[in-house]
Amino acid sequence: MMRVYDGGMSTAPRLAAAKRDWGHDETGCTVLHIDMDAFYASLEVARHPELKGKPVIIGTGPRSVVSAASYEARRYGINSAMPSARAHQLCPNGVFLPVDMTYYRMMSQRIFREVFSQITNRIEKVSVDECYMDVSGALLHWDRPSAIGAWIRAEVASRYHVTCSVGIAANKLVAKMASTNAKPDGMLLIPLDRHAEFVQMMPLRGIPGIGPALEKRLLAWGANSVADLAAMDEASLTRACGSATLAHGLYLASRGQDTRAVTPYTPEKSIGAERTFSQDTRDMRRVCGLLRWACDDVASSLRRRGLLARTVTVKLRFADLTYMTKAHTMERPVDTASALYPQCVTLLRAMLGVAPSASEDSALPREIRLAGMSASGLVEAAGAVIQPTLDDLLEETGASSGTQASTPAGTHAGTQAGAAAAPAPATKATRLREAEQALDAVRRKYGHKAASLGL
Repeated sequence: MMRVYDGGMSTAPRLAAAKRDWGHDETGCTVLHIDMDAFYASLEVARHPELKGKPVIIGTGPRSVVSAASYEARRYGINSAMPSARAHQLCPNGVFLPVDMTYYRMMSQRIFREVFSQITNRIEKVSVDECYMDVSGALLHWDRPSAIGAWIRAEVASRYHVTCSVGIAANKLVAKMASTNAKPDGMLLIPLDRHAEFVQMMPLRGIPGIGPALEKRLLAWGANSVADLAAMDEASLTRACGSATLAHGLYLASRGQDTRAVTPYTPEKSIGAERTFSQDTRDMRRVCGLLRWACDDVASSLRRRGLLARTVTVKLRFADLTYMTKAHTMERPVDTASALYPQCVTLLRAMLGVAPSASEDSALPREIRLAGMSASGLVEAAGAVIQPTLDDLLEETGASSGTQASTPAGTHAGTQAGAAAAPAPATKATRLREAEQALDAVRRKYGHKAASLGL
């Protein structure tokens, strides 16, 4: 199945012609997609009513990007990930506010707990402002999915003074496309027998997961719309996409089909940290310093959540706002910055063509605007079987030999049982992990900035 990307301030195309009455047969339409309208900006207006009707943009500072914008601000051409400086140029009279994720997450949790969860526990949370809901088990009480959608919209508006849009369909793909085209503050039901017709009236970018690069490839093959995709067989789609898996997903999507189930619990896929520099830089030492901070932050989160990570990914944003990422999968899962950071430096050098022998004082070939890293391939630390590396085995063997050889004359070796009970020598990796755990304890007591890790 084609990967579908969800979450964030929606930039998916909408068709005025799609926002109409498609019929009232709700048979089989038990999937709802609920998407809060301009959530961050709407929450700010809700707690600052004097901002109502004004262009509100979330994201301040000359180096920041737009996280959200009210519909009044979007009329100026402002969208997510746009540099805030550019948003200032487009809308100099806009109200620019800092991101307050603590508040947004708190309000999201309330809405999910106090409204959505009153319908069903079959909720797949995609982000703080978006979810899928399987309401098949709730129909004995509610009778119709549209009645559920109407109640949710009314409750969210009256309790929290923000609005949401609801898409109702027989699968996740069409439900999401329906909520997108219902925006803002609307609800759209697509009967099962109209799914293909609804999807095929859309432009290519109307299908979640089709981005600029894939759109360009499809256009080169003469596919200018979803209807054109539906006219292609899977073999042609495979040649156009270069991937049989992606082609199969497009083949189904262009017919309004989606086999994904609503999954109430989705395990966390990655943990990451990133920051934007106050000024673009070619200073490798500064970039490495930021990656060191990110590794420390991510490793601390891994340990706090009882997780280990097998894959590390470095992300760079350059001065021209283009991105680059590179990943590496390690021999065994880890949860320490001392293990993550060297991998990040190696990836950084490979990404930018910097020789392994070059010092951290070297100038990078491109200016870096943002750097960060993420850890993925997560597994539960409890019960994870971790094979020691060859280096660990050699270190343990060497440490054991050294201990025996350096036993001072005249000391007692103890009984055989006592010798057997002696703890095995700790490896360097073990000692570093214990040091980082000690840092965790210091930070819990005195604050996160009380101690930092030197690698």
